[in-house]
Amino acid sequence: MSKRTIGFVGGLVWVWLALTSIAHAGEQKSIIVQSTTSTQNSGLFDFILPRFKKHSGITVNVVAVGTGQALKNGRNGDGDVLLVHAKSDEKKFVSDGYGVKRFDVMYNDFMIVGPREDPADLAGEKNIIAALRKISAAKAVFTSRGDDSGTNKKERQLWKQAGIDVANSSGSWYRETGSGMGATLNIAAGMNAYTLTDRATWIVFNNKGNLKIMSEGDKRLFNQYGVLLINPERHKHVKLLQGQTFIRWLTGAKGQAAIASYKQKGKQLFFPNAPSMTH
Repeated sequence: MSKRTIGFVGGLVWVWLALTSIAHAGEQKSIIVQSTTSTQNSGLFDFILPRFKKHSGITVNVVAVGTGQALKNGRNGDGDVLLVHAKSDEKKFVSDGYGVKRFDVMYNDFMIVGPREDPADLAGEKNIIAALRKISAAKAVFTSRGDDSGTNKKERQLWKQAGIDVANSSGSWYRETGSGMGATLNIAAGMNAYTLTDRATWIVFNNKGNLKIMSEGDKRLFNQYGVLLINPERHKHVKLLQGQTFIRWLTGAKGQAAIASYKQKGKQLFFPNAPSMTH
């Protein structure tokens, strides 16, 4: 082989190595976060992710689904990081070996909203269990997300605590939408129905119609969000370093400050409480 040929082949090899390196570097500069609809629809990600990219150079691509679906996607290895709100399920996800250590990130709360006519005489009821019993007794229409989201998990838990088997009333006064929070609120507004919603989605929701807040403030309505890395030992393609960088930023001073500063209509939507912020 002539020197010219060797030089040409060598040049091709260097070009190939350079292109491969660029492609690999570009791949490593993005992660997939499986998250809830509330964090996406509230506008939180649009607010904080540009700040994270400026800090790290990493692009975050969000898949916004209900928490149950996000956890399922995580078990399948579809992503790098989970940011969801069903703490017991998140802990089980980690203990089952699908995720690495879980961290608290932020919180807000749930509430029941309903029609101004208030057929269940719910207005001002602080006890969430009493509120649900009033809705059941009045057979007032209640729209449930019915999608195994964090909100739906909380709602089912509360009905169980109230001693009410809503499955027996499915399709009558208890209606399951199988949809996200925004769509379920739209249906509730259209049907003059009650529903359980997270506060962030309610604040940014513009189609409130005849709905207003009916029951809030019970400590059982606390809504905790957590973040965790999908286990790279189970799914080799998980971007360990980039995912850890995102989690460290989110639970660190800069990420927590960004969460705290996000407001809509003059109201703070999420309240940071990562461990480093609560000591």
